[in-house]
Amino acid sequence: MKPDPNAVCEFLRDYQNSLCARLEAFAPHQPFKADQWERAEGGGGESRVLADGDIFEKAGVNFSDVRGKSLPPSATAHRPQLAGRSFRAMGVSVVIHPRNPYAPTSHANVRFFIAEKEGEPAVWWFGGGFDLTPYYGFVEDAQDWHQTARQACQPFGVDLYPRFKKWCDEYFHLKHRNEARGVGGLFFDDYNEHNFEHAFGFMKSVAQAYPDAYAPIVERRKDTNFGLKERQWQLYRRGRYVEFNLLYDRGTLFGLQSGGRTESILMSLPPLVRWDYDYQPEAGSREAALADFIKPRDWVGADGEPLEIEID
Repeated sequence: MKPDPNAVCEFLRDYQNSLCARLEAFAPHQPFKADQWERAEGGGGESRVLADGDIFEKAGVNFSDVRGKSLPPSATAHRPQLAGRSFRAMGVSVVIHPRNPYAPTSHANVRFFIAEKEGEPAVWWFGGGFDLTPYYGFVEDAQDWHQTARQACQPFGVDLYPRFKKWCDEYFHLKHRNEARGVGGLFFDDYNEHNFEHAFGFMKSVAQAYPDAYAPIVERRKDTNFGLKERQWQLYRRGRYVEFNLLYDRGTLFGLQSGGRTESILMSLPPLVRWDYDYQPEAGSREAALADFIKPRDWVGADGEPLEIEID
């Protein structure tokens, strides 16, 4: 089966709609604001942002479908086979920053890329995944998250979850601080294994698993009592999220370098954040425990069952 970009585009538009509806159900009186945009070089998209909500301090669900006659040098430096080809890149990108510090930030995206040149086979692949960034560690949340991630992968190959879980741990690592951004999840790129139908099916499975993994965690944590201490800690740790996105995130860098819409690209950044010079949480506190909690580890066993986890 030849790659069908239009079928992918249709799925992604429907996915944006269903995901926004799932999130709006937490507070129906606070809908997303939709903002359609076009790109001079070709294509466009629709950004949807929920700001200053009771449950989500900021949530963004962006759809984009951009096209161009050629890729920027940064995109072809490590992929010379793409030079001289027209391209089409589409996806849905999601970042959710809850108001309650006990509810974790989450990120997800699913995307498709195809580059074509007359007389030659198309070059295409899927990418995406989802990851969780807690401010306070709850083993139950991390295990449920990873169980759902594993279930999304199983029908497409028993090797995919451990492979893409490891890739996620390695990708969402802040090199300059030598620490993880969160407890990981799934990350994959350049995925075109077997055939288009198989790869497309896997991408859809990951996309559909994300709200099933995240919504129950939000439901558990959204009403937990918190005070100024927890709020200040949340804002401080959000700084790590900003640092990663601006220094390392591939989607952010590609979007800015390829002339994407800056407002939509930087939608991922939290509304409030703080940096405190050489801050160290109090020894023995729940804040201090986060450093150990987010270290890469196996949260579920090979059979998918939760492992016994002890966090100091």
